[in-house]
Amino acid sequence: MSETPDSKPMGAGRQLLFLREEELRLAQDLLYFGYRDFTAGPDALLAELNMGRAHHRVLHFVGRRPGITVGELLAILSITKQSLGRVLTPLIEDGYVVQAHGRSDRRQRLLSLTPKGQELERRLFERQREWVMRAYREAGPVAVEGFRRVMRGLMGAEARAQLDRAEPASSVPAGSPSRSVA
Repeated sequence: MSETPDSKPMGAGRQLLFLREEELRLAQDLLYFGYRDFTAGPDALLAELNMGRAHHRVLHFVGRRPGITVGELLAILSITKQSLGRVLTPLIEDGYVVQAHGRSDRRQRLLSLTPKGQELERRLFERQREWVMRAYREAGPVAVEGFRRVMRGLMGAEARAQLDRAEPASSVPAGSPSRSVA
């Protein structure tokens, strides 16, 4: 038996199994169950506020990119203006998000979280931070790098480009799939 980087024995030929149908189905199971459990904490908090995952996504990306335009948010979320309006309007009316006119183009609507929105986004983040920290600690740095590569590989070119524009170049693994330059 060979050894893996985390010193667990690996059966002969095990490295070749990851592309078999059963391994791919297991990957789907892992994604579904991981996502379900990763979102459970925020879902419970959002339900108390009569909100859902769409609200969470808006809070997340507006919080990550204060001053983001509505157009940029639409591109990130890959939804229609009408769908965004159903989520964004109550977030603005309830005091979680504020919009301002663009400085050079007054037609632009720039979105930012209010202090109330920042507090909610922080509470949502904290419910998920522990899950990610635990998983990263258990997996180790080699697996974390592998996870990042796999997740980038699952993304389409537009999603990778959005991520690349938002993150410093040093956080994107060298040799990761289709590192785009925007």
